[in-house]
Amino acid sequence: MTTSNPGPGPVTPMDTPWMEVEAFDELDAILDDLRGRYEETPQWEFCEGFMAAVICSRRPIAQDEYLSVLLGTATEGEVADDESGSFASDAQQGRFLTLWNQRWSEVETALGAEVDSLEDDACYHPEVMDIRGVVADMPPEEQAAFKGEDLPAFAQVWALGFMFAVESWPDEWMAPRDKDAAKWLDGALQAVVAMTEDDSAAPEISPLSEEGTPSTSIARLNAFGEAIWAVYDLRELWKTMGPKVETIRKEAAPGRNDPCSCGSGKKYKKCCGAE
Repeated sequence: MTTSNPGPGPVTPMDTPWMEVEAFDELDAILDDLRGRYEETPQWEFCEGFMAAVICSRRPIAQDEYLSVLLGTATEGEVADDESGSFASDAQQGRFLTLWNQRWSEVETALGAEVDSLEDDACYHPEVMDIRGVVADMPPEEQAAFKGEDLPAFAQVWALGFMFAVESWPDEWMAPRDKDAAKWLDGALQAVVAMTEDDSAAPEISPLSEEGTPSTSIARLNAFGEAIWAVYDLRELWKTMGPKVETIRKEAAPGRNDPCSCGSGKKYKKCCGAE
């Protein structure tokens, strides 16, 4: 099945609450089902980071184009094969796109808002999980199932999704010629890249629950805040600069006494070069 939906419509101030946890659970359930047919299907946290990067991209990217990269689905006009990602039904695809577009509008609106604090209700709050914290809060017998597993650090999967989008469209993330803008871009991207690394420091705090078992270092939590501000910077940078303007290079015309390039056999000045 193809994802030919043209994408979310114009963004307007939200008059409905943020998506509920149940909606994100539904998205992950759909992704789990897709993974049964296409094993490289990511989890939602990865999609969340990917979405933020696509929204920040220098040029608007069509929905079927970016979903093909993210989910392996066929683009409009392509025929899906056994190695393509696919939805189980039109209904499943429609539900996924409804939830996707809702979250897209939320993120786009949040990144367009003027906020001074990460505590602001209008601020972009990535939907991330604290897997290490979840496992740490499990009974010992359940924790045993995760022994030896390399669990991702807080917001690491989100950052990996963001950078996957950046790397998938390198031309849209190429450094500008302006030195200040290039420095701004590099600094912001490095803040996100830092979150793709492991949190090797001692756990000091539970990032999503005041009563949870410490699973994350304070340095990691601070870096997460810096990464969110970096996403705002990237959105502002590319909005200010706009899509790249393609340079049109005109081929040099033949000399007036040269044979005309049209193949007539006449001299250029007697043929296409005649005024």
